[in-house]
Amino acid sequence: MLIGEGQDWQEGMEQAWDLLAERNPEDVCWKAKADFSKSDGCYVLPIFGEKVYVCPEKREIRGDSELADVLLNELPHFSIVPLLWYLNNARDIPPSGNLVNPREVEGGQIFTQGSYILPLERIVEKYGTSARDFLERGDTLGGERLEYGDASLRLLPFPRVPVVFILWEGDEEFPARADILFDETCSLHLPTDTLWSTAMLSILMMTR
Repeated sequence: MLIGEGQDWQEGMEQAWDLLAERNPEDVCWKAKADFSKSDGCYVLPIFGEKVYVCPEKREIRGDSELADVLLNELPHFSIVPLLWYLNNARDIPPSGNLVNPREVEGGQIFTQGSYILPLERIVEKYGTSARDFLERGDTLGGERLEYGDASLRLLPFPRVPVVFILWEGDEEFPARADILFDETCSLHLPTDTLWSTAMLSILMMTR
């Protein structure tokens, strides 16, 4: 598994860098919906609507926005390995629009196990009584407002891997609830463990 901060995570990152260094930039950009800067040899990948620069030769990832600083310096163990594997694995396959629970993806049992259960209660605690704040936070992350539940958003942590949050506000009869869904094509672009990291990254960015 590539999750975490230990040796497996480090080895996964090094392996992803090795593979990316051998890839044809035109092929990577076409499949991952990224750009490539020939002047400095860096891929330019939009993450939550902000540009991140991925430079295989220097093995450097950088950004020039506050959001990129949070992703790369505060949440590196949820962002760096997934973005590298996304550049390596993405295919020229657009989202289908069919949404699935994370448990339904290949290997999705990981989402039901112990510390890998997604902490959606964080969304509920922060936004369970304020769908407006939920939507406004999504706006800052480049999200698209949808029509599910009391409020819903489609975020793009990676161009071909949308993440959808649905919020139901609480009332006297029912407690607040939040769900997270992937497009059914998500596992074509990322291994399941990095999908978990991507979901965690999305939750953490929504609840900052």
